[in-house]
Amino acid sequence: MLNGDAVNIRQAAGLLLKNNLKSNYQSIQPSHLQYIKAEVLPCLGSSDFGVRTTVGTIASVVLQHGGFQCWPELYQALVQCLDSNVYNHMEGALGALFKIAEDLPEMLDSDVPGFADRPLAIFIPRLLQFFTSEHAALRRLALGTVNQFIVLFPAALFSNMGQYLQGLFSLANDSVGDVRKLVCAALVQLLEVQPNALQPHMRNVIEYMLQANKDPDRDVALEACEFWSAFCEAHLPPDLLREFLPRLIDILLDNMVYADDDEALQDEDEDENAPDRDQDIKPRFHQSRIVGSTDGAEEDDDDDDIINSWNLRKCSAAGLDILSTVFGDDILPILMPLVQVRLSTTEDSEWVQKEAAILALGAVAEGCISGLLPHLAQIVVYLVSFMEDTRPLVRSISCWTLSRYSKWIVRVAQSPEGQLQFDGILTGLLRRILDPHKRVQEAACSAFATLEEEAAEDLAPRLEPILQHLMYAFGTYQRRNLRILYDAIGTLADAVGSELNNPKYLEILMPPLISKWQQLSDNDKDLFPLLECFTSIAQALGPGFIQYAEPVFMRCINLIRTHQVAKADPQSAGVNYDKEFIVCSLDLLSGLAEGLGSSIENLVSRSDLRDLLLQCCTDEAPDVRQSALALLGDLVKACAVHLQPRLAEFLSLAANQLGQNVKENVSVANNACWAIGEVAIKVRSEISPIVLTVISPLVRILSNTEGLNKSLLENSAITLGRLGWVCPEIVAPHMEHFMQTWCRALCTIRDDFEKEDAFRGLCAMVRLNPGGAVSSLALMCEAIGSWHEIRSKELSSEIAQVLHGYKQMLSQSNSWEQYFGTLDGTLREKLVKTYGL
Repeated sequence: MLNGDAVNIRQAAGLLLKNNLKSNYQSIQPSHLQYIKAEVLPCLGSSDFGVRTTVGTIASVVLQHGGFQCWPELYQALVQCLDSNVYNHMEGALGALFKIAEDLPEMLDSDVPGFADRPLAIFIPRLLQFFTSEHAALRRLALGTVNQFIVLFPAALFSNMGQYLQGLFSLANDSVGDVRKLVCAALVQLLEVQPNALQPHMRNVIEYMLQANKDPDRDVALEACEFWSAFCEAHLPPDLLREFLPRLIDILLDNMVYADDDEALQDEDEDENAPDRDQDIKPRFHQSRIVGSTDGAEEDDDDDDIINSWNLRKCSAAGLDILSTVFGDDILPILMPLVQVRLSTTEDSEWVQKEAAILALGAVAEGCISGLLPHLAQIVVYLVSFMEDTRPLVRSISCWTLSRYSKWIVRVAQSPEGQLQFDGILTGLLRRILDPHKRVQEAACSAFATLEEEAAEDLAPRLEPILQHLMYAFGTYQRRNLRILYDAIGTLADAVGSELNNPKYLEILMPPLISKWQQLSDNDKDLFPLLECFTSIAQALGPGFIQYAEPVFMRCINLIRTHQVAKADPQSAGVNYDKEFIVCSLDLLSGLAEGLGSSIENLVSRSDLRDLLLQCCTDEAPDVRQSALALLGDLVKACAVHLQPRLAEFLSLAANQLGQNVKENVSVANNACWAIGEVAIKVRSEISPIVLTVISPLVRILSNTEGLNKSLLENSAITLGRLGWVCPEIVAPHMEHFMQTWCRALCTIRDDFEKEDAFRGLCAMVRLNPGGAVSSLALMCEAIGSWHEIRSKELSSEIAQVLHGYKQMLSQSNSWEQYFGTLDGTLREKLVKTYGL
C-alpha cells in the first residue's frame, strides 16, 4: 500500500487483505500480523477517502480477534489523529471508530490490560467535541459513533450525558439532512432506552420533533415520526403530550398523503393484463403446522401490507394508530373535523388528501372504537361509496379501512339493519375483488379474508355468490394476486367448514383449482399457496374430499420423495432441493388425514408414506421436523395400524425433540409432545417402554417455563396426563416430583376433550398413589376448579371419588379442614356445590 500506487489498486489490495484476515486470521504467523499492522497504520490518515475507509474495516477485523491489547498502537494512532486538527487524519480516525463501534461496541467499553481507562472513556469526550466541527462529515461520523452506544449506555456516556444532550440540541437545526436525521434517531433511541434522561427537556424535545416531522428532507421527517410510537411505548405520562395533540395529528395526517415519488402512484396506470414480473412477487414463507392445544398467537400477519415499504406515510399511520390506543376517544374531537374536511374535497387533484383521511379512519379503528361505534353505520356508508371511486388507490385504501372494522361490522350484523349493512359491504368487496386494477384486487382479497375470519359461519347462506366471484377472479388474476386469492379461498373454507361440502358449491370451487393443480410442475413455487389452500379445503370438506383425494395424496408423496432425493443429488431428482415443497406437502397430508379420518387408510397402505415420514422426522431443518411430527399425530389418529411396525422409532425420534434444546425449536417440541400424547391414547400400554424417557423432559419443560410459549406448556401438561392415564403404574410412583408444576399448568388449559384426557390421568395416578399428591392437594383442587363444565359424566364422577377419597383419608388425622381451609372461598364453594364435599 505504497503512496505511489494507483488508488484503485491500493483499495483492492486493502479489501483483499481484509477478507483474508477475516477468514484466515488464526493461521497467520505473528510476524506477518505485526508487519500488516505496521504497514496499515500510517494509511489511517491517507489523502484518499477510499483507502482511509478500507483501513477502518481492516482495523475492525483485527480488533475482533484480539482487542486493543493485541494492537495498542492503533489506540494511540486513533487518539493522535482525533487530536491532530488535520482533516484526513480526523476523518480517517472517526471513520475507523464508527466501524469499530458498529461491530464491537462492548469491546470499546471493556477494560484493557495496561490501559488506565476503558477506550470509550477516552473517545467519548473527543467525539463530543466534533459535534461543533465546521466539517459536516466529521459532525456526522462523531454523532453516528456516539449513537451506537445509546442502547449499551456505558458509564462513559452516562457521565457525559449533559454534554451529549447539549451537543444534540446544538445540531438539531444542522444544515445537513444526514446530521438532523441522526439527531432525531438519537432522541428516539434515548426515549426507548433512557426516557428519564429526556424527561426534564421533554417539552423542548416534543417541539423539536414536531418541527422535524415537517422537515423537507423526508428521511429526517421519517426518523422524527418514529418518536411518537416510541413515546407511547415508553409509558411516559400521556399528559406530557396532550397539549401538542392538535398540531401533531394535523402533521401526521399531512404526512399520510402519498409522496410524489411513492411507487404506488407509479402503479396507478398499470395494465391488469400485463404478467407480473418476478420482482413484483414478494418471497413467501409457509408457516409449518402447529398442533394440539394452541394459544392462537403463532400467526402475526401484517394486515396493512397494502402500504408497501416502510416510509413516512406508513410510519405516520402507525403513529396515529398507537396514539389512538393511548388517548382513545380523546383524539376524535381533534381528528374527525380534519378527516371530514379532507373527505369532502371534490377537487380531483386533492384525491390524495381524501385517501389519507380514509387511511386515518382505518388507523384509529381499534383505539377509538367506542367513540366511533355510534357513527359506524355512517362510516360504512362512506367507505362503501369510496370503494367505487374513480381512483384505484382510494378504492384500495377503502377496502383496507373497512377490514379494520370487521369485528364490529359482524357484531352489528346480528340485527336486521346490520344484516343489510353487512350485505352491502360484502357486495362492495366482491365487486372490488373483480376490480381491473391489481392493487385494488390485492386490497379487496386481503380485506375479504379478514372479514371471513370474523364472520365465520355467517357467510354460509352467502356462499354461492362468494364462490362465483372468487372463482371468476381465479380465471383473471396474475401470479402475485393469485397467491392472495388462494389465501382468501382457504380462509373461506376454514370459516364455513362443512357447509362447503355441498355439490352445488364444489362444482363452482373445485374444477378451476384441480385444473391449476395439474398445470403446475413439481418445481413451481406457485404450488405452495395452492397446497395451503387445498389443506384448508380438505379439512373443511372432511369425507367430502374423498373424490379428489387420491391424485392430491400421490402428488404430495411424490413431492416429498423428489425433494428428499434432490437434497443429496439434484441432478438425478431433476429439481433443486427446496424444503418448502416437503413442508407444504406434509401439511396437506395432515389436512387430508384430519379431513378424511380412517378413509385415508386405503391411500396410506398403498404408499411408502411411513418410511418417508420417518426420514422427515430426522431432517436437520426444524420446520420439516415440525410438520412431520404434526402428520405423525394426525396419522396415528386416522390409521395407527400402518405406523405400528416402526412406531418405536417414531416415538424415540419424537422424544428426542423434547431434549436440551427445546427453547431453540419450541414449535418442533410442541408438535413432538402432542404427537406422543396422540400415540399414547391410541396404542395405550404399548407406549410403556418410552414413558419414563418422556416424563423427565416434560417435567423439565413445566418447571422451566421462561422462553416457552403457552401452547408447549399446555401440550406438555396434556401429554403428561395422557401417559399417566394409559400407564399409571409407571407414572404414579413419580407424582410428587411433578404434581405442583403439573397442576399449575392444568389450571390454564381451556375446557375440551384433551383436558379431559389429562384429568383422567390425574384420577388414575391418584388412585394408585394417593400419598404422592397430598402435599399438592391445594393446587390439585385449583386445577379441578379451573373447569367451567365437565361434559363427561364419567370423568366428573371420577374426580368426585378422588376428592371424597382425600376427605376420608385426611379426616382420619383431622387434617382435611387444614388443607381445604387454605383454599380461596369461591373455590371451596364451587367444589362443595359441584362434588358434594
